[in-house]
Amino acid sequence: MSATITQGYLDSPIFGIVSRAAEGLGVRAFVIGGYVRDCFLGRRNDDIDIVVEGSGIELAQAVAEIISKEERRHCNVSVFKTFGTAMLKWRGAEIEFVGARRESYRHDSRKPIVEDGTLEEDQMRRDFTINAMAFSLQREDYGALVDPFGGIRDLAAGIIRTPLEPEQTYSDDPLRMLRAIRFACKLSTTELTFKIVPESIAAMKAMRDRMSILSQERIVEELNKMLVCQRPSMGFRLMDETGLLDYILPELSKLKGIETVEGKGHKEIFSHTLQVVDNVAAVEEEPNLWLRWAALLHDIGKPASKRFDPSVGWTFHGHEVVGGRMVPKLFTRLKMPLNEKMKYVQKLVTLHHRPIALVDEEVTDSAVRRLLFDAGDELEDLMLLCNADITSKNPAKVARIKANFESVKRKLAEVEAKDAIRNWKNPITGEYIMEVYGIPPGKDIGVLKEYVKNAVLDGEIGNTFEEADMAMRRKASEMGLKECL
Repeated sequence: MSATITQGYLDSPIFGIVSRAAEGLGVRAFVIGGYVRDCFLGRRNDDIDIVVEGSGIELAQAVAEIISKEERRHCNVSVFKTFGTAMLKWRGAEIEFVGARRESYRHDSRKPIVEDGTLEEDQMRRDFTINAMAFSLQREDYGALVDPFGGIRDLAAGIIRTPLEPEQTYSDDPLRMLRAIRFACKLSTTELTFKIVPESIAAMKAMRDRMSILSQERIVEELNKMLVCQRPSMGFRLMDETGLLDYILPELSKLKGIETVEGKGHKEIFSHTLQVVDNVAAVEEEPNLWLRWAALLHDIGKPASKRFDPSVGWTFHGHEVVGGRMVPKLFTRLKMPLNEKMKYVQKLVTLHHRPIALVDEEVTDSAVRRLLFDAGDELEDLMLLCNADITSKNPAKVARIKANFESVKRKLAEVEAKDAIRNWKNPITGEYIMEVYGIPPGKDIGVLKEYVKNAVLDGEIGNTFEEADMAMRRKASEMGLKECL
């Protein structure tokens, strides 16, 4: 494994400065955690954790003083006295300083009781062996690996293991169960799949009710990190295997299984959903977290809309509308943002079946205009989601649907170029109608606006104010409205 260490991993001047500052204070300092792990994996990491057998705040201030003198510019330190930590930002890196400590926990809280400790005691409180490794910054053994729990061995083997018994580690802080899954998901590559050891999996299953003491915000933070991994499905399968998914996203758990009636079954929706998320991840240049949330939730309305029709088998009519209505409630429960991000996810969930439906129908200009109008700026993301939603074990079927889907995309481009309908705004406003007919706000205004909108989208009139105005006046006349003189 040592062959994969990136050259110069401790050559950055910051480590030499920390070493000198620690020596000046008469304390021992070490680089620890994710930076050490990623050195062996050859991954870039600008988040550096320094643990010191003493005061992390004092060491950070001493380091800042050296930098300020040598670079002749002020170096700021952010101090967090409540946690006994300090943060220093330098040349694009964030360096956090903390005193070595030992921790104990109450059963009903994940907030630890913290006391000063040694490096070994600090390593014992770490979540996983691969995150407990440290590099010495002492002059006499600079760069030496301090690895009491065999983290380097586990890293080479692709193993996620706790330093202590998993029951103790997960009882102390149940968020570590999700972190184990997230690291397995994050660190896995095509060459090496990281696996959680069986005793940890067993402990998660036995202790899943400990999830109840966690805040929704911390849980969602881990979910978001899983979703932006290269293969998000791995994380959600592990959550399902350990029973954590039932606590976090029961809407996904309900997608599992295949029901059969009269010999007719339906697609296994849970596996399909995870494949769609992976499909989105495979084609994105940069991870779009909220598009991946839309992919994860796109079929959550299917259990409620599932029906068996003897003539056609299983149907899920309107599942996209049902799912769209579920999104705000789910976001509220998880304490996720209820702003434009939630609306974006809800919009894609609600619309995700529209382009696919066009594949099996005659692609009319009217249907395309309505899709352009409803999708607006999210059209490209919607089409990416819909393309990812084409899954089947029959390659010929997938190829046929994808070919038809390409024709829908071409039609969208043609109609948009011709009619400029995306993000279209009705030229007939309520104020204009009230001015022309001298009427107060009321039902008639909505009827006229909707009539003009449908006439444009259906291609009955052109997308101009003049034609819209004429249509409005014709409809108003039918309704018995008189123009003001």
